[in-house]
Amino acid sequence: MNDKVNYNPDVLNMLANLSSDEVFTPPELANEMLDLLPEELWSDPKVTFLDPFSKSGVFLREIAKRLNRGLESVIPDRQERINHIFEKQLYGIAITELTGLLSRRSVYGSKKADGKYSFCETFTTEQGNIIFERIEHTWENGRCRYCGASQEVYEREGSFETHAYQFIHTDNPEEIFNMKFDVIVGNPPYQLSDGGFGKSAKPIYHKFVQQAKKMKPRYLTMIIPARWYAGGKGLNDFRDEMLNDERIKKLIDFPDASECFPGVDIAGGVCYFLWDRDYSGPCEVTNIFKGEEQKSVRPLNQFDTFIRFGQAISIIKKVQSKNEPNMSKQVSSRKPFGLATNIRPMKSGDLILVWNGGEGPYERTKVSTGTQLIDRWKTITSKVSYDHAGQPDKEGKRRVLSKVNVLPPKYICTETYLVAGSFESEKEAKNLAAYLTTKFVRFLISQLSFSQDITKERFLFVPILDMSETWTDERLYKKYDLSTDEIDFIERTIKPMENANE
Repeated sequence: MNDKVNYNPDVLNMLANLSSDEVFTPPELANEMLDLLPEELWSDPKVTFLDPFSKSGVFLREIAKRLNRGLESVIPDRQERINHIFEKQLYGIAITELTGLLSRRSVYGSKKADGKYSFCETFTTEQGNIIFERIEHTWENGRCRYCGASQEVYEREGSFETHAYQFIHTDNPEEIFNMKFDVIVGNPPYQLSDGGFGKSAKPIYHKFVQQAKKMKPRYLTMIIPARWYAGGKGLNDFRDEMLNDERIKKLIDFPDASECFPGVDIAGGVCYFLWDRDYSGPCEVTNIFKGEEQKSVRPLNQFDTFIRFGQAISIIKKVQSKNEPNMSKQVSSRKPFGLATNIRPMKSGDLILVWNGGEGPYERTKVSTGTQLIDRWKTITSKVSYDHAGQPDKEGKRRVLSKVNVLPPKYICTETYLVAGSFESEKEAKNLAAYLTTKFVRFLISQLSFSQDITKERFLFVPILDMSETWTDERLYKKYDLSTDEIDFIERTIKPMENANE
């Protein structure tokens, strides 16, 4: 009973997220990120901090707590110390008017910085150093030139939120406060609807990272989706920048985003990093799954994509040392026969169409793409992964592929499937199907899979082998001279796939 009476929960742990794109940061996570920063910052009265996309004010609040303790001997008077911290060291840019009020309430103790109940006595404006200004998009050819937002979706009346975030809708972010910052920290918005079909959206978090780097702080730490490792719309340049930036000193990776944000589903997981302006060298990578940590120190640019687990690197290098062509050149693009997912069989036809719900007749004359495949044996696989959001299960294992099947001549499929290969003989098609179901192959695919989408690019590490032979995991392990530890890592992370056509 005494525990219940004294229970005093942190209100910032109780907030419902705005969406899966604008996620509130739990205080524990904010502190783990702040722990990456050098300890001496907390006792320096001249260090300045900026959260350029404040939602709850949690980062600024936790920084204030640390500074309040660290500056006790420097500024002994408590009120003078608090005034100094809030007025001279902490700055924030809210993402909406509402989050501005919330941030001020959690940081200053009052939604008005100059209000009666504000912790700080020296502010003369309501916003203090946590500002919000409604910004409009700058439209060029139907898109915002700063964030790429669709004019059709985001051109709104004044009473609606524009989602034109102040920090990235300027060419000169340092002019917002007319000052430089030692530390930039936070959790940016993740994506915006791009006006495409259904829930189609484009990443936006990378623009905040790039804008922050332009300001040249001493330190930068942000938490962002991990899909930049190997995918994401329009992230090729950002991925290249990140992989080749030797100032990234630490990277903490979570394959399961719910370990950071309970109840939030983010495909591919999340990561946070420490960027140190004056550091140059390899990165300390920490993978965290179900509370267990695995560390490795390595350059981020060993491959054109980022390999999440250090244990996988030696396996991929052994495969690539054979200089064999890879399956990304062989696997079809989406819509192998030009037929969308919603296409259904016809009343009659000389072909058989396979779709997600079964099969039926289809006319050859209606097929204009992939015609060279029609009269061959084909090995197909679902374009959607079996794994939810591209994440491992509770045991840390993945199946990766949902279905693998063989289609005889005169069989075609909708874009529900990819054609992984085509052959003159049934034997070769079946051998490829067996090859795709091996743990070895699915492990290699999984290294580039950070969502449920399976595309031809996911097969970049999978070698093309002679399909007149039958390949098993045992043969593949031996062919590529995998060690006991490497084999054990594959076996521990990939599920069996006895029934390939479930």
